[in-house]
Amino acid sequence: MSTSRARFQVGQLVYHKIFDYRGVVFDVDATFQSSDEWYETVARSRPPKDEPWYHVLVHEAEHTTYVAERNLKPDLTGKPINNPALDQLFDELKDGIYRRRRLVN
Repeated sequence: MSTSRARFQVGQLVYHKIFDYRGVVFDVDATFQSSDEWYETVARSRPPKDEPWYHVLVHEAEHTTYVAERNLKPDLTGKPINNPALDQLFDELKDGIYRRRRLVN
């Protein structure tokens, strides 16, 4: 799926403007890809479905979130993220971007 319209990239540090947490993007959907039921229950601010949505590893947590682009801004702290899944997806943090872990067959 094309993510050319996406403002953020995989590995980028982000900050959630509403819920006040930091994280790192680990996947990008060009448009909303979850269920209508999830949207009605969870996405209370009713962000647009036709704009990019991001899968984010949450700092100092064990869970991930699914976030509309309009609710994120760049996290310019450059500080690492602490999430148990981080090492499975990424290697080092360099210049505010995590490098994807290379899979070896």
